[in-house]
Amino acid sequence: MSEPEPLDLLRRAQITVKGRLPWSSNVTLLVELTHGRATALAVYKPGRGERRLWDFPPGLYRRELAAYELSEALGWRLIPPTIVRDGPLGEGSIQLFVSADFAQHYLTLVERPEHRERLQQLCAFDLLANNADRKSGHCLLGPDAQIHAIDNGLTFHHEWKLRTVIWEFANEPIPDDMLVAIRRLASGGLPPAVAELLEPAEQEALLARGQGLLDEPRFPAASSSARYPWPLV
Repeated sequence: MSEPEPLDLLRRAQITVKGRLPWSSNVTLLVELTHGRATALAVYKPGRGERRLWDFPPGLYRRELAAYELSEALGWRLIPPTIVRDGPLGEGSIQLFVSADFAQHYLTLVERPEHRERLQQLCAFDLLANNADRKSGHCLLGPDAQIHAIDNGLTFHHEWKLRTVIWEFANEPIPDDMLVAIRRLASGGLPPAVAELLEPAEQEALLARGQGLLDEPRFPAASSSARYPWPLV
């Protein structure tokens, strides 16, 4: 029998909690997925384990899914396969675990030329998604030698809240192929899989950010130190 596709495994597998991942402000669990003979590890973020924030509504796990769907719609595939489903602690996001080299992160990878295009895509993605917490450790080098972006819950706010470590491309032009993907999004409207996860004001702000990148197609520079997350890693 062939192995199930990652999304199919995420949707259909039995979930067994292995333990809590350290250093997370919200409940973040490592789980094992089992479906027939197929097994995999995943990260489970139940809604009931979220710490309430003053500036984001509950349901950050839905933003994890929206970020995945946006990345897929752009054709950039930056984020590991992600779904929302019921689990041992209720509804939450389930994301395929990246068996990464955890000694590597953005600040160790940014000077390596083979990762430049991928990191530019991630920079553009975070501008679109209005990522309020892109730490260096959220950029994982996977066994496929690709960078994968995790921890995308603080995204899509209708107010400008960008905080990121990715400023090395400041004032450089956004590559044409990325602009083509952004133009497709801005002109065609949000994919239903993204729109249904966001409030109307958030949808409008996302499209406006896309149009803004098309009008001024350069990566921005940090306006102040407040645009950096803390801690950086």
